Amino acid sequence: MTVIFFAGRGILASLFILAGIDKITDPTTTIATMTDAGLPLPALLIVAVIAVELGGGLAVAVGLGRIAQVAAIALILHTLAVNVALHPFWAVAPDIARTELSLFFKNIAVIGGLMMVAAGAHTSAKS
Repeated sequence: MTVIFFAGRGILASLFILAGIDKITDPTTTIATMTDAGLPLPALLIVAVIAVELGGGLAVAVGLGRIAQVAAIALILHTLAVNVALHPFWAVAPDIARTELSLFFKNIAVIGGLMMVAAGAHTSAKS
């Protein structure tokens, strides 16, 4: 069971690690998305997002104890903010609402996995 938990944690973290790397290699796309969504100071915000995604993702993947738990909480908050800002299925045209709803709830599922990391689920994985 422990191997499954560690593999799952790495797979969960890979979503954020790859997103952080993508923002480093192509920041203009993310800045444009942030600008279109009306987010303030996108050129500054992207630095914080990269730090949370890449740093938090690596901490969760490596499993740095309390640091991984705090990183999971930061990633939860980040994912909630992304949902509200970038996947407002309630406020878009019907032809794209279904896609936004799917993305929104995919992120909710990711939050569920991060909650298990934040709760220290590794202790129950040994039983």
